[in-house]
Amino acid sequence: MDYARILSEIVEEVRPLVGKGRAAEYIPPLAEVPRDRFGMVVRTVGNEVFQVGDSGERFSIQSIAKVFSLTLAMRLEGDAVWERVGREPSGSAFNSLVQLEVERGIPRNPFINAGALVVLDMILDHQAEGADLVLDFVRRASADPSVGYDESVAGAERATGHRNRALAHFLRSFDNLGNDPDRVLDAYFRLCSISMSCAGLATAFHYLATGGLSAGGEEVATPRQAKRVNSVMLTCGVYDEAGDYAYRVGLPAKSGVGGGVVAVMPGRFVATVWSPCLSEKGNSLAGTMALELLTTKTALSVF
Repeated sequence: MDYARILSEIVEEVRPLVGKGRAAEYIPPLAEVPRDRFGMVVRTVGNEVFQVGDSGERFSIQSIAKVFSLTLAMRLEGDAVWERVGREPSGSAFNSLVQLEVERGIPRNPFINAGALVVLDMILDHQAEGADLVLDFVRRASADPSVGYDESVAGAERATGHRNRALAHFLRSFDNLGNDPDRVLDAYFRLCSISMSCAGLATAFHYLATGGLSAGGEEVATPRQAKRVNSVMLTCGVYDEAGDYAYRVGLPAKSGVGGGVVAVMPGRFVATVWSPCLSEKGNSLAGTMALELLTTKTALSVF
């Protein structure tokens, strides 16, 4: 497969979409990111890397990080994760209070905000004072000890996260949050502020294309866990656009409002893309088109 040629074609074809749409302006540091950025990487299971554009520039990965926290929670808790959080598409806003109340404190899936809070609560049960299990996991998966938090983004998340505070206290009222809500919220705001590049994300997500092995051959997840995470990404990973992504892209994917998207073709590759302007559904406009073109030009998808 001539990925280098394919990526060169894609970057030209999506150029008219770069800068179109809207940035996530409710988080001030994200509103300041230049709108003209576009980067894309394909990393094969054989560790070949193909990249174009701003693929080495770090950005706020936001909800993409929820894949890491879910995988870690599954490593720590096994199938008990699913006793406290569901795995169905939400069909509602990712920060819906109404849905959480109607369903009596059981979040619909681990990628909406309430679900991510419950997942982090599970992880914190295993975390010693001063430790950071999530960041350690991300650094191990990416083989990059420099991965860290963007403190300006984390601070903005704290300053604007009133609905997330409401969700945390709702969860506590339904006995689905064991730790102090403020402790869980702090972990959540930091999770969303992790900063990585397309190239770094492609390395970190390698385990989902290989049945659990990192790019360096280390077991990050079991084959069963990798399969389960991919399945939840396919049905719940792109907010309320799962059906459209399945139709247009045909790959398990996870997006974030920082404009990043990661997509996995199990057994073949990880593709990452970043362009900060979003569609009405909150997914990168140019990034989504780039992934659609990738699966069209390669004739590779899960379908």
